[in-house]
Parts: sequence; C-alpha cells; structure tokens
Amino acid sequence: MSRLALAPLPLAGLFRVQRQPVVDERGFFTRLFCADELAGAGWAGPIAQINQSYTALKGTVRGMHYQKPPHAEMKLVTCLRGEVWDVAVDLRQGSPTFLQWHAEHLSADNGNALLIPPGFAHGFQALSDHAELLYCHSAAYAPAAEAGLHPLDPRLAIAWPLPVGQMSPRDAGQPWMTEEFEGVRL
Repeated sequence: MSRLALAPLPLAGLFRVQRQPVVDERGFFTRLFCADELAGAGWAGPIAQINQSYTALKGTVRGMHYQKPPHAEMKLVTCLRGEVWDVAVDLRQGSPTFLQWHAEHLSADNGNALLIPPGFAHGFQALSDHAELLYCHSAAYAPAAEAGLHPLDPRLAIAWPLPVGQMSPRDAGQPWMTEEFEGVRL
C-alpha cells in the first residue's frame, strides 16, 4: 500500500507529496521517504544528503537557493514542527514556466511535503515561531555550485504572506536578477 500520494503542481516536475499516516490510539506512524514511491515523480537514485533547519521567528525568510549543474539536485522538503510557506521557482532554461513560482503550506499537522526537481530555486517563510524542516537531497552539497536569488527580487514578485522579518546576510546580499539571466541549463 502506498504511503505517499503524489499530486502534480502547476510547474512541471513539481509535486505535493501527501503522507498517508497510520493512526491509532498510540499516535501515528508515517513514511517520510520512499525511493520507489517517488520514482514516478522523477526521484532517481539514493538520498545523498539529509539536512534539518530550525527557524526561531515567524516571518523569517530563508532562500532562494539552488545548485548549478552538474550538481543540480532534487529536494524533498518536509515540515517537522510549526508551519511554513514553501516556495519553488522554475529556473530551467527554456521552460514554459521560467521564473514562475509556486508555494505550498507545509506544517507538522497537514502531512504535506514538496518535491522540488533539479533546476528550481527553493526557499520558505516561517508562518510560526519554531519551525523545523527536514530536507532529503538527491545530490551532496557542492560549495562551488551554490547559487541563489534575492527573495525580494521584483522580477520574481514572490507574494510572501507575512511581512518579511529576518533574512541571513547571505540571502539579503543576493543580487537582483538582470535581463541577462538565462536560467539553469540541465
């Protein structure tokens, strides 16, 4: 029996993953990852890295991060505590949805996760204090391939649901996109 229901989203390759927990009087059991069940959405190979983030304050924005090829990665993002507004931006060169974004509400309660394909930038805004995320990555972090977009870039026009609170110096220091930005060639 499948424990992960995949729902395609408006940007090709982006999926909402709805977990199907087993619940009884003791609590619940849920599957966080299954390569076989995610293969139909493009997950190929093992998990290369698992990361966890903790965000203390509501309104904080983290992102918009991605890795350039040949280290482009697929990510499965899960909220373990609190709630976030999780955003993916299509950076794939030639994509019909180039520079479009999609957001999903992820929380510890709703069981949703976001499966983000290679060639997308990712970020989120904490909708609660004490938000924790778990990330499964298809490729290991490669510092030389690290890249990002400014979360407030008007060319992206991401409609953050709350006033933007804290941002790291790295995220706040990302340059604005220029017209010359052609995206990521996969």
